[in-house]
This record gives sequence, C-alpha cells and structure tokens, in this order.
Amino acid sequence: MSRTRTRSTAADQACVAAVELARGAAEEIARPQEVGEHLGFDSEGDRVVTHFFECLDRAYKGWRWAVTVARASRARVVTVCETVLLPGKGALLAPNWVPWSRRLRPGDLGVGDLLPTEADDDRLAPGFTATDDDSDRQMIFEYGLGRARVLSAFGRDLAVRRWHTGDSGPHSPIAHAAPAQCSTCGFYWPLAGALRLGFGVCANEYAPDDGRVVAADHGCGAHSEATTVPSMIVDQPPPILDDLGYDLLPAEAEEEELAQGERLGGGPAESEGSVDETESEPLGHS
Repeated sequence: MSRTRTRSTAADQACVAAVELARGAAEEIARPQEVGEHLGFDSEGDRVVTHFFECLDRAYKGWRWAVTVARASRARVVTVCETVLLPGKGALLAPNWVPWSRRLRPGDLGVGDLLPTEADDDRLAPGFTATDDDSDRQMIFEYGLGRARVLSAFGRDLAVRRWHTGDSGPHSPIAHAAPAQCSTCGFYWPLAGALRLGFGVCANEYAPDDGRVVAADHGCGAHSEATTVPSMIVDQPPPILDDLGYDLLPAEAEEEELAQGERLGGGPAESEGSVDETESEPLGHS
C-alpha cells in the first residue's frame, strides 16, 4: 500500500509529529500486531490531523486505521479525538443496502406473511371511478369491476413475459419433448379476457402443470391426444417345461441323497428309471 499525504490546509506541526500517540490509540482497540506502518496523514482543519496506519488483519485487507488527533488553541498537549477503521483503495466492502421490497423472490411469501403493495405500483390501475350511488356501486361490483385496483397494461405485459419464458412456456425441455401443444389438448382451459389466445390453465391431474397457467404453445407428455400406449396387463403364456432334459449329479451328492432318505425312514431311494419287476409283468385276461 502506497503512502498518501493530502493537505487541504496548513497542518499543525505538533499534531503531525504525534505519530506514536496515534499508533498507541489504534493498538488499544485493535488486536495485537494488527497495526502496520504509518501511511501518512491528512489535515482536517486548524490543529486537527488524521494519521493513517496499515491494517494487518487478514479479514480487513485494504482497510486502514484512521486516528484523528487535535491540539487546543495555545496548548502544547496533543490529544486523540477519534480512532476508526476505514476502507482504503481496493478494500472489500459490503454490498449496497437494498430495500426488502426489491429483495423478494418468487416463493419467499409463506403462511401468515403479508406483502403490502405500494399505492403507486405500476402493475395496478384504478378499478372503477368512485361513485356515491349505492346502486351504481352494486352494479359495477356484479360486473366484476368492484375492485379498488385491477391489473394494468404494464402489469399484464410483465405477467405474459414471465409466464412465456418460464417453465410453463414453449422453451422448457418438457415442451420440446411433448407430442403436441397445449392449445390442442382437451385438458387445456383458456383464460378469459385479453390473455385468452395465449394462455390457459391445465386441468389434467396427471400433468406436471395441473392447476397452473400454461402457454398455449406449451406441452407435455400428458396430452389428451397422445398416442395410446398398449395396456401393461397382458396374458402370460404358460410356462415351458423341459421333460427330456436331465442333470447329472456327482457321486457324493447321490450318496448324500440316499443317506437322507434312510434317515427319513423311507429306505434307500430307488434310482430314477428303475422298474419293479412285479409291477412290470403284464396282467392276464380271463
């Protein structure tokens, strides 16, 4: 960091020479070994000088300690007026404060939260002309114009742009893979008024946009006229059994099978294919 020295008025020499006094004041409020070299001074007025010291704290890179000293008229003693930490050139600063109304994002409003609308909101326009006649006011309300403010042309254009470029517009991945547009779907319910030609509401409970506003040129796989998919329930063919094949068992497995048969009391198991001689004789006919 380069040394800086700015003089707006004639600097008081006693205040200029009070470098160690200013350093000591900075070290009292800083952590150990965080006050660096002297960077210069600035004359704030008659017998008032601010000394600058480098800040060695890694969290405040580019900042500097500013210690203001002063001397009373006809006095020889210099005293400390103020010690602060000020940002220098290239210092890391916090972003500018933004009002909460400009920091809101879609989805921030939760249960029980209130979002007041400003009186001069460009998205809204007066809904009707004030009248003292109760019958006129009732008639206006029945036509749907009884609201104090309605959507302005500017607010409508913002909504159209937001809906058309969002996930329910024609440029989303699901719309590119759709078999057809929402405007040709039986579950598409067009909006009333000026937005009828461009937007509607999806009424398909299986669609990802059910109950949401979708663009007429949007689309998804739940289109009412999509190609019919064959039913997943089909008749299963009977199992195929191989009656001619057989497996060769090793001798050890065969002996173990015979021993298991003897333990169960069935005697030695007869080998497959053996035939009882008494049962193999043909029966005579009388």
